[in-house]
Amino acid sequence: QSDEVLTVIKAKAQWPAWQPLNVRAAPSAEFSVDRHRHLMSFLTMLGPSPDWNVGLSAEDLCTKDCGWVQKVVQDLIPWDAGTDSGVTYESPNKPTVPQEKIRPLTSLDHPQSPFYDPEGGSIKLVARVVIERIARKGEQCNIVPDNIDDIVADLAPEEKEEDDTPETCIYSNWSPWSACSSSTCEKGKRMRQRMLKAQLDLSVPCPDTQDFQPCMGPGCSDEDGSTCMMSDWITWSPCSVSCGMGTRSRERYVKQFPEDGSMCKVPTEETEKCIVNEECSPSSCLVTEWGEWDECSASCGTGMKRRHRMIKMTPADGSMCKAETTEAEKCMMPECHTIPCLLSPWSEWSDCSVTCGKGMRTRQRMLKSAAELGDCNEELEQAEKCMLPECPIDCELTEWSQWSECNTSCGKGHMIRTRMIKIEPQFGGTACPETVQRTKCRVRKCLRGPGMEKRRWKEAREKRRSEQAKKNIDSEQYPVCRLKPWTAWTECSTLCGGGIQERYMMVKKRSKSTQFTSCKDKKELRACNVHPC
Repeated sequence: QSDEVLTVIKAKAQWPAWQPLNVRAAPSAEFSVDRHRHLMSFLTMLGPSPDWNVGLSAEDLCTKDCGWVQKVVQDLIPWDAGTDSGVTYESPNKPTVPQEKIRPLTSLDHPQSPFYDPEGGSIKLVARVVIERIARKGEQCNIVPDNIDDIVADLAPEEKEEDDTPETCIYSNWSPWSACSSSTCEKGKRMRQRMLKAQLDLSVPCPDTQDFQPCMGPGCSDEDGSTCMMSDWITWSPCSVSCGMGTRSRERYVKQFPEDGSMCKVPTEETEKCIVNEECSPSSCLVTEWGEWDECSASCGTGMKRRHRMIKMTPADGSMCKAETTEAEKCMMPECHTIPCLLSPWSEWSDCSVTCGKGMRTRQRMLKSAAELGDCNEELEQAEKCMLPECPIDCELTEWSQWSECNTSCGKGHMIRTRMIKIEPQFGGTACPETVQRTKCRVRKCLRGPGMEKRRWKEAREKRRSEQAKKNIDSEQYPVCRLKPWTAWTECSTLCGGGIQERYMMVKKRSKSTQFTSCKDKKELRACNVHPC
């Protein structure tokens, strides 16, 4: 589309989005329009967000009388690009398949939306754009070449000059030549400029945006080149007063400076007197011109159409303005050949097509008029999206890891295995089961010294006697074993891949009787850092 674009607008982002203007000015950019390309569009994303944005599409900066708009102030609502189904600013990515058309967000899209209003009120405005004219130069939008020579003059550079500009460099047209730098018959230079609109390939350099040509002062060239080429007059400005006699002005601009480098002495502004509401009185009011007629109220046969105007200034004496602000007249459309459809009222909306998440609902109405009276093109069924609470998401786990090595080098010990949580349960989904399992393991017997076997049997016999005595001895005669609270868990033995933490419960008070050998310190183990390395 580069041939149809005059200026590519690029502006810095505003981050964070809301800042007082006395802390940081709003981002801005300058761009150009001309009589052929006077529609302005822009788009800016909101971040973070699913795919929300604000912007303007084809805003016309030409006025109806072919002047230029002075200022446009537009408050903006957010739009949905139709590529992501998130409902809040920080929703996770959820691509919309298939993609939908871009549409404005509403206050009833989703209960979790930041714009949600259960009463369906207007959506919040999120941004404001201001477009303001800062300069007028060159040809205006209502200028038409006076003769074929003007057209040829515009086309001549493209026909005569060899353009070696790379295709990846997009430029505006050359400006008119400037005045000559020399005011005498000595050689000087004059300059023209063009603007680089876009560089599609940064690896390919773009030629200069300035061009120079030798020239001499006024009266030194062979031909008389002291003629100024002027534009037509621009439309008259509004009168300077709202009532009585005032002044108005109009402007024109230099289309081409003299070839001899001299300055133009032709006036570029003209002023004249103007009269508004010649018979001024304290009860007079000032109104705008009538607007365009509205569409006819009927699609066939006779209807009504209206047009409106606004009150620009109320009477000075505080009375009511007696001027009409609405005007109506009859309008004729093609003759009606069919009898209008007779339809029943819409039915209630059906239940949502799903029990959770996003679905559709419908409503119908009936055709009451007879079919022989003619075809009826009115829709008899409507459908719209509906949203119920999110569907439950059950917990999902990975497969069990391999069993770890036994935690002892000999004798009895234990091994563990782990699995990871892939998806946490949401919206009432099934909870996650255990993620760590432990099982006993036995390695080779531990080596023992002389007499160890005999000592082991002796300890086992004492343990059995102690347990038997514990059952028979009254608890009041022998005090209970007392333990301290559990200690804090130790640091994990590994940083990833599954490790172990320990904690202890130490004996606070132990009976002096040798029969209470079971009153011992306690130890607990648990898995930790089970995520893969």
